[in-house]
Amino acid sequence: MSKINAAITGVGGYVPDYILDNNELSTLVDTSDEWITQRVGIKERRILKDKNKATSDMAVIAIQQVLEKTGTSPEEVDLLICPTITADMGFPSTSNIIGDKLGLKNAFNFDLSAACSGFIYGLEVSGRMIGSGAYKKVILVGADKMSSITDYTDRATCPLFGDGAGAVLIEPTKEEVGIMDRILGFDGSGREFLHMKAGGSLNPPSHETIDRKEHFVYQEGKTVFKAAVSIMSDIAVDIMKRNKISPDELAWLVPHQANLRIIEAVARRMGIKREQVMINIQRYGNTTAATIPLCLWEYEKQLKKGDNLILTAFGAGFTWGSILLKWAYDPK
Repeated sequence: MSKINAAITGVGGYVPDYILDNNELSTLVDTSDEWITQRVGIKERRILKDKNKATSDMAVIAIQQVLEKTGTSPEEVDLLICPTITADMGFPSTSNIIGDKLGLKNAFNFDLSAACSGFIYGLEVSGRMIGSGAYKKVILVGADKMSSITDYTDRATCPLFGDGAGAVLIEPTKEEVGIMDRILGFDGSGREFLHMKAGGSLNPPSHETIDRKEHFVYQEGKTVFKAAVSIMSDIAVDIMKRNKISPDELAWLVPHQANLRIIEAVARRMGIKREQVMINIQRYGNTTAATIPLCLWEYEKQLKKGDNLILTAFGAGFTWGSILLKWAYDPK
């Protein structure tokens, strides 16, 4: 009996229309275009300004693209997974809300919380579900409205984040394409350096937590930077070595878009050229679970069947993961 592989067969994405560039941001907080560009490589980010819209609304648009491009009806989808840290509500799950808005009547669904590693974790889970033989069409949508948990008076964090959603359809195949290998890991002690302190059962919302601004992203930048460079590089290189992929045989590195200096350091460790790296951080910033699928969405027309892609991410927790993905289709 031949092995069932899990392959991405379609990609969709969405970013809001409103552009918050560095010049406008410098009117809100003590910063500058030069300061931000030199440190993280971000020039602008997209913000969902409509107060009546949330993470699910961005996800719905990205998924609709996937369904239309692949000729898939909502009724055919049998599983929806939504990696996110900015759920519409405490409960029900954002995936539940997305499923209702799209009419995914034959799917079950759940959210997945792994911060910036969310899409990688979700891809691994999707692949295993497909490999079981029980699921034929899985939608994985990484989506985050980071503006909802960003403190625009904190110059250390507010330049980093943007809003967006990226979705993929994952289907079974017996061809040698799709998810080929993976490395996943975590270190829970890293929560000290990257977290949102209040809003959960440990520190429920209160006047005090709001006054202390504990419902926003907190990051100890130097510690996170050092860990991200080291771990993202190590796992990407390990994936290359154990699958005997030389730098010339790698079509694309698809890194989480957190910091341009991190991305460049990972590429150097892997021995690959900048032209082999998907980069859009300069326009979108860090959209957390959406960064990797948004890269695939933007670069889709440059991908060819059989291309070797290495996806790598590092996020709060700490969490991390790297996946070797052999692309499953030619440009359409």
